[in-house]
Amino acid sequence: MKLWDKGFSTDSRIEKFTVGKDRELDLLLAPYDILGTIAHTTMLSEVGLLPKEDLALILPELRKLYAKAEAGEFIIEDGVEDVHSQVEFLLTEKLGDLGKKVHTGRSRNDQVLVDLKLFSRAELEKTVLKLQALFEALQERSEECKDILMPGYTHLQVAMPSSFGLWFGAYAESLCNDLEVLRGAWKVVNRNPLGSAAGYGSSAPLNRRRTTELLGFEGLDYNVVYAQMSRGKTERIVASALASVAETLGRLAYDCCLFNSQNFAFIKLPDELTTGSSIMPHKKNPDVFELVRAHCNRIAAAPEQIRSICANLPSGYFRDMQMVKEVYLPLFAELDDCLDIAAYAIREMTVNKDIMSDSRYQYAFSVEEVNRRVAEGVPFRDAYRQVGEEILAGEFRYEGELHHTHEGSLGNLCNDLITKRFNDTVSSFGFEAVHECCRRLTE
Repeated sequence: MKLWDKGFSTDSRIEKFTVGKDRELDLLLAPYDILGTIAHTTMLSEVGLLPKEDLALILPELRKLYAKAEAGEFIIEDGVEDVHSQVEFLLTEKLGDLGKKVHTGRSRNDQVLVDLKLFSRAELEKTVLKLQALFEALQERSEECKDILMPGYTHLQVAMPSSFGLWFGAYAESLCNDLEVLRGAWKVVNRNPLGSAAGYGSSAPLNRRRTTELLGFEGLDYNVVYAQMSRGKTERIVASALASVAETLGRLAYDCCLFNSQNFAFIKLPDELTTGSSIMPHKKNPDVFELVRAHCNRIAAAPEQIRSICANLPSGYFRDMQMVKEVYLPLFAELDDCLDIAAYAIREMTVNKDIMSDSRYQYAFSVEEVNRRVAEGVPFRDAYRQVGEEILAGEFRYEGELHHTHEGSLGNLCNDLITKRFNDTVSSFGFEAVHECCRRLTE
């Protein structure tokens, strides 16, 4: 079945090539296509384009289809081109000519636009919740390990004293920035393109503000040409936000691989979180973090893939956009899996509590000694030279205590303020208001 059928057949090879992976990928969009159709038909009835008695028959059937899609029971049959066609086919099969009325004032172009917006909005919420779980794991470990020292590095050379509290907490605060980037992507996603039709609007007296309200969008993509132009751009913006999270997660994974090695031995994964070698009996490999790193690198490349597909397209719709779905739709599940496994591994790993007693890290305290002498009145540059000469002579020793008290330092992690910043940003998304709109449409 094709919504554009005009009474002639398409070459089977052409059909297979042009449909591509739509039947498979569109299953992810099915609940949102139905949700958009519920809002659209409700609006059509309110503006007088669909009799109320027709709406009373259509809505129950759409809600049944929505429940099936939510339960993972919705299928796109062989010979049906995409999710939009399948929904209309099922309605027509059940209701006859009534099912043919739901497309009034719409194009598949604005259908897929609203489907992608609703899908992205729902998936961003899931990702934020996964991000929150990792954030909480990092903050808990930061507090638990705040007094356990480890060396800090610059240029991979021993630099200054750090702590596991600082290390875990650094990645938690990095997630704060990533969350704010996700919030920006959410604002782009949370605007309604429905009613833009094929990109040039409709002569039907549509009420686009009403569908915006029904679907819980913050506002409209006003200009109908831009609404169509946003296809590809919106996906790239969201993919860039996901890539920001992936960058943080990939860097954390790299640290964990490095620090888990025997040469560092700063952390240790439980045996059950490692894999072995088929030839070396002693091996316990951190494959979990190596794979997180690889997945995150792939996610980080997605915005450029999307940009390459859409580069230099003029205004209007082009079938090139179909290929964006293949890159974009799987990104959320891939990142969410990485966030899940990272949170689990962070909670389960153990840390080495006696790293800094090793003599190889003695020079990490050189700045502490410089600052001690400065506090006694020695000019900084003279104290620096004195300590440098002692290091060259092999005579440097530091037996003092650490006095780091400023915000964000060893003795003052500011975890409470970082947590507040994170939680305030989560609250600003307004997930519950969206849930309420969706409940009204589907119940």
